[in-house]
Amino acid sequence: MANAPDTEKAKNKKPKGPSVLKVMQSVAAGALGVQSNRRHEEDFESHSPLPYIIGGLLFTALFIGTLVLVVNIVLSGQ
Repeated sequence: MANAPDTEKAKNKKPKGPSVLKVMQSVAAGALGVQSNRRHEEDFESHSPLPYIIGGLLFTALFIGTLVLVVNIVLSGQ
């Protein structure tokens, strides 16, 4: 019964969410369409979709902002 306190602690701990790096990698791979099936399944096993939704929105905003900036730079050079 020496392991009983360890299993009690494991049951009481909340599962950790995905790391910021993992969310960024998943969002980038998903946006480019190169995400593996294994990684895709890991993402869906996550307890909350919120980090991926926020990451996707930030990625989209950054992508659109970059496109607008590049177009403005190109057009101002004429």
